[in-house]
Amino acid sequence: MNEPVLHLRGLTRRFGAKVAVDDVTLDIPSGQMVGIIGPSGAGKSTLLRMVNRLLAPSAGSIRFGELEVTALSGRALRDWRTRCAMIFQQFNLIPRLDVLTNVLMGRLNHRPVLTSLLGLFSAAERAMALQALERFDLADVALVRAGRISGGQQQRVAICRALLQEPRLMLADEPVASLDPRNAKVVMDALRRINREDGLTVLCNLHDLDVARDYCDRIVAMREGRIVFDGRPDTLTEARVRGIYGADHGAGTEPALT
Repeated sequence: MNEPVLHLRGLTRRFGAKVAVDDVTLDIPSGQMVGIIGPSGAGKSTLLRMVNRLLAPSAGSIRFGELEVTALSGRALRDWRTRCAMIFQQFNLIPRLDVLTNVLMGRLNHRPVLTSLLGLFSAAERAMALQALERFDLADVALVRAGRISGGQQQRVAICRALLQEPRLMLADEPVASLDPRNAKVVMDALRRINREDGLTVLCNLHDLDVARDYCDRIVAMREGRIVFDGRPDTLTEARVRGIYGADHGAGTEPALT
């Protein structure tokens, strides 16, 4: 049975007079790994936050199969954010808690509020968390405080936590922007692995064109809130790159983001 397609139709987000995302229409089939690129301020992060409904669209619609995501509220919206997991550049772990507990936080929306507040995770949930950590070579730091491990390890912990949500979509907002090349490769390998092995659809904002080309099945480029390219990595020519970033942009990495 195929997973539903993610449909974005006329998606727009305004902040006062500024239009951050402008009339974006996309279809993302199940199982794709999609890289979203573009200069700083192009609307990439705003787009992902609308898909996850951390931001409400000013206009347009988001649909996942037959589910109208833009209409969700309350418990249904919380359930969507569980199904549509998101990882961030800043990792968003709790530094004083150990790695295992941080990963278990991915189960919070699957259990009663009281047991969640008390941290009463089941043996099965702990086994799930340990299995995820083992899968991404993190079992040896399970009982180490999250604030004491490296940035690359923290981002993989964030991926494990997201996987414990049992999502159907994975959104990654600049997941390797703050990492050195070696750790960036480890994290991107982890995202591609869950895409290939678990069949999860992955939408990933990336600031490095070479990373997008190496890891993604499809690249979507944004400029000034609009989509200006959508295609296979091998069709993203240098001429098109200059059209996305400007005539003075060279090959490889995007200008430094703020």
